[in-house]
Amino acid sequence: MIRNTIKLSLVAFLLPGMLYAQNIKKLSLQEAIELGISNSKNLKLSQSKIDEAVSKLASVKDNALPTASASFLYNHAEIPTNKLSIGGADPINLPNRADAFIGTAAVEQLVYGGGKLRYAEASTKLLTDVARLDADKNKEEVSYAVINTYYSLFKVLQSKKVVAQNLESIAGQLKQSQRFFEQGIVTKNDVLRFQLQQANVSLTEMEIENNRKVINYNLDILLGLDENTEIEIADPDNALKPVSPLTSYIDLALSNRQELKQADLQNKVADMNIKSIQANTIPTVGVGANLYYINPSGKFIPPTNQYIVPMTLGANISWNIGSLWTNKNKVTEARIQQKNVGIQKDILSDQVKTEINKNYQDYQLALNKIKVLETSIAQATENDNLLASKYKNNVASAIDRIDAETLLYQAKINLELAKADAGLAYYTLLKSTGKIAQ
Repeated sequence: MIRNTIKLSLVAFLLPGMLYAQNIKKLSLQEAIELGISNSKNLKLSQSKIDEAVSKLASVKDNALPTASASFLYNHAEIPTNKLSIGGADPINLPNRADAFIGTAAVEQLVYGGGKLRYAEASTKLLTDVARLDADKNKEEVSYAVINTYYSLFKVLQSKKVVAQNLESIAGQLKQSQRFFEQGIVTKNDVLRFQLQQANVSLTEMEIENNRKVINYNLDILLGLDENTEIEIADPDNALKPVSPLTSYIDLALSNRQELKQADLQNKVADMNIKSIQANTIPTVGVGANLYYINPSGKFIPPTNQYIVPMTLGANISWNIGSLWTNKNKVTEARIQQKNVGIQKDILSDQVKTEINKNYQDYQLALNKIKVLETSIAQATENDNLLASKYKNNVASAIDRIDAETLLYQAKINLELAKADAGLAYYTLLKSTGKIAQ
């Protein structure tokens, strides 16, 4: 009994920790991107639009199939005045009532419609490709959103590490100042300054932790995880990527950006629209077959030789001659629309170039910041060591000692943030080329 009680107590003690461990998920950047893509509601909507476009394409293809129809008619007539005399001829006696059954069946096929069906199919196929490019663009957007949030969480965690180191160092300085105070080397004011610095840094730590919780929650939603999941990230690759010439990124963007590819497809759609409108002036050719069932006997199943089943075969040629002079303005309007698509592509190309240039310059700036900050950390470290030595020898004041330490840890935080900013800036540059995964 005692042994069982001990087991239950042990389980109760370990259960909170086990539940907490289950809510922690460690993710690399690539794993986070894949998870975000697989759970993205926007991408599911994009796939639905692709399916809709494919369904429309199938419907357009169905328009090339023959059409068929069938009908069956029953007719009953009452004839109160059933005797008809015309001139001096013998009167015609009609029955008091009559019944008839009539059935028809028809099959028609458009042989040639000026190519309009072919143009409609080609246009719909192009619009399906546009929908696929939309999905590719949304996939890039989702990937970048995950990368951006992932790096934001990384920056917060790096800042938290540096602040923890800062607090540890301040605790040591506070103990030293208290010891110096007890020895009469420093004043009580010096001890209070270290305590104030400790409180300020603690407040900074609280703000960082609050930011971490907000960003972690946002990333949970973005990845489709449980909202209580704590994400433990792996350090992203902080190796600085070499910079290629600006023109190489511009050329890559002009050939890969989904918006530009869509503009090309829209131009082809506009061209198909022109051809379809021009086809209005061309005659159409069709063939058809009709089958009739005529039963005037009044009986549903007629006696022999009291019904007929004629069959007809035919072909028709139709031509809307008026379209020769009413179609010109429609063609002109369609050509203007196609020209507008070309102008819009030129505008998009200019926007892509300016976006690439900005992101390229931002990445270079981020790399240069890292170099400057690495130098400043070396200088701040040397200054901190110097002030630490002077403070121990009662040559420097507590203010000087705190300022030197603050500068050092601020430089360390700035460097970690700059490295993360550089990594994000690189992905931002890749995103603007239309190929975020390289």
